[in-house]
Amino acid sequence: MWNFIKNREPNIHMKRLFEPFLSYRHFRTRAVDRQNTSSTGLYGFDHLKSPKGFQRFVDEAIERSSELIDYISGMPSSAEIIRAMDEISDTVCSVVDSAELCRQTHPARGFVEEAIKASMKINVYLHFLNTNHTLYNAVKKAEQDGHLLTEEARRAALHLRIDFEKGGIHLPSGKLDRVNQLNMDAHKLCREYGENIINDPGYVDIFPASRIPRQIQHLLKPIYRLTSGVSKESLGSYEDEQEKGFRIITEPRTLFSVLQLTPDEQVRKMAYLKGSSIPHANHEVLDKLINSRHELAQIMGCKSYAEFVMQLNMASSPEVVVSFLQEMSNMVKEKADEEFNTIRNLKRDLCGQRCVDLEPWDEAYYTTMMKSSAYNLDSAVVASYFSLPQCIEGLKLLVKSLFGASFDSVPMAPGESWHPDVLKMCIHHPEEGDLGFLYLDLFSRKGKYPGCATFAIKGGRKISETEYQLPDYQHFAGTRVALDFAETPSNLFEYYARDYRVLKKFARHYSTGEVIPEKLVKSLNGARDMFAATELQRQIFYALVDQTLFGEQLSVPRDTNSIVAHLKRQHSNEKHVEGTHMHIRFSHFLTYGAGYYSYLYAKCFAATIWKKLCQEDPLSPTTGTLLRTKLLQYGGAKEPADLLTDLVGDGIVRYHNGGIVPDVTSCLEEMKLLDDKNRHISK
Repeated sequence: MWNFIKNREPNIHMKRLFEPFLSYRHFRTRAVDRQNTSSTGLYGFDHLKSPKGFQRFVDEAIERSSELIDYISGMPSSAEIIRAMDEISDTVCSVVDSAELCRQTHPARGFVEEAIKASMKINVYLHFLNTNHTLYNAVKKAEQDGHLLTEEARRAALHLRIDFEKGGIHLPSGKLDRVNQLNMDAHKLCREYGENIINDPGYVDIFPASRIPRQIQHLLKPIYRLTSGVSKESLGSYEDEQEKGFRIITEPRTLFSVLQLTPDEQVRKMAYLKGSSIPHANHEVLDKLINSRHELAQIMGCKSYAEFVMQLNMASSPEVVVSFLQEMSNMVKEKADEEFNTIRNLKRDLCGQRCVDLEPWDEAYYTTMMKSSAYNLDSAVVASYFSLPQCIEGLKLLVKSLFGASFDSVPMAPGESWHPDVLKMCIHHPEEGDLGFLYLDLFSRKGKYPGCATFAIKGGRKISETEYQLPDYQHFAGTRVALDFAETPSNLFEYYARDYRVLKKFARHYSTGEVIPEKLVKSLNGARDMFAATELQRQIFYALVDQTLFGEQLSVPRDTNSIVAHLKRQHSNEKHVEGTHMHIRFSHFLTYGAGYYSYLYAKCFAATIWKKLCQEDPLSPTTGTLLRTKLLQYGGAKEPADLLTDLVGDGIVRYHNGGIVPDVTSCLEEMKLLDDKNRHISK
């Protein structure tokens, strides 16, 4: 049942179902008094005052969960079964989530090591929960007896039962043992894949230093080599001189900056080839993972892993997803071809006829050049209006304008934080009180998780008729929703980040206080839209690779390199270079696993919501009330399609071959791709 562990980027979190359960008697998160100076533990958990506290944290979670299992074994009422199951989930999740956040962000090695031990121990217990027939039978009883009075409770029972069965609990013992082994193998392979990316980012050394543009030199490591110097006339000898260069560590963020801003094509080429061909060890890791996931799916009676993971998604089947992606690919192709030709022609104009074609290491450089030229953009000027304090002011503005709540920094108790840079924010409603807390850890540092991500610590949960565990069932709290719905809010709020009516209220120059000029915002939006079809085509390509890798397998082993090359030729203008392998360090293929299409679903849903509900008056309290009461407050407690339709009415989802796909009209209109042909297809 705790097969619900969905670790995701850029919003990392979500787990396997017994991904968790917690008792408020032992683990209830408390809001630290804003005037309280008494010490606490990490994240407000009293157990975590020291690294060794993780041991007791795990032990008490297991102890409380065992008490709840005993209670459930007595077959209380259906409502009590589901309530107790949710507490188990909450209990275990607090340990799993805290350990994962600590492992990824804590600067103290002692805490990290104990968090890893806690994670290993709780995962062993998760296996026990996932295979516990007492719990499974109780959930089935609760689902079948018809005594659950609320839609949310019935939905919780359904999801709990399906999550159990995703772990194979309903299978004969031999098959169940194999499913458990395959799940453990997959977990290890995913971790190995990620570790290989971190441990083998690749690098190229560039001499002389002048080949690297000054504005990105701070991202690179200075290096030196000895060269023969000029002879000393008086001595008739030579002395060695040092020549300065730079080492480009080809991890994705640095690589992208190099490809964007480096005029020297050979430097771009070397960096691209190295960054796109490592880590070699992940070829074998990915192949093993694909095979393990496919065998798991077949044992579970599915044709593919993609089919297996989509049971509770809106799409419902890989066929629906692939059909949607291919339609989108056809819609965007003509415009993407035009954009490609524009970029290629610029390169030819600048380089002469010796430049026959546009290479993969050229696109980012020439598109950046064209955007800067067309809109006179300077990244340093743009950044000057978006200092961190001003961006936080922007968040406060949104929370206040839309939801009538405040979003303020609050002090932490001694021991609660893991680094001096961390901020604790509280969302407070004047009538409802504290709604939740958020830690912001926004600066990079050695040993910290390198990407953008959210980590859950504690989900919302109704404890009794009078008590609510801050941020009904934590199983549906936050982003514990259908995967192809989860990214919708984040995509929607990107519109707020580029609307001048919003930006002028908080985006001010860090030194002069000048409000960001409307002309600059228009330029930013114009530049963003310049090659929108190319970017959309790229996302479609990634999603199709994801579907194919985890789709139906042929009788003969498949070569993943050939699959990627073939799909790139079909759905992208970018040339495939032999020896490059984007799929061996694209971790979304692991964390999403046949779910990367979710980003495109979210993009379409968000475009429709913005157009129909938010665009006219984005900061209206009426708009905010609708967003909160009809969409955000439910988490996963209602069907996503029902929430979306209730929010904006018809015209946001389409029913297709037994599944649900987004209506693409608003998205294509926004990108100026909706000609008569595409308008017909989108209906």
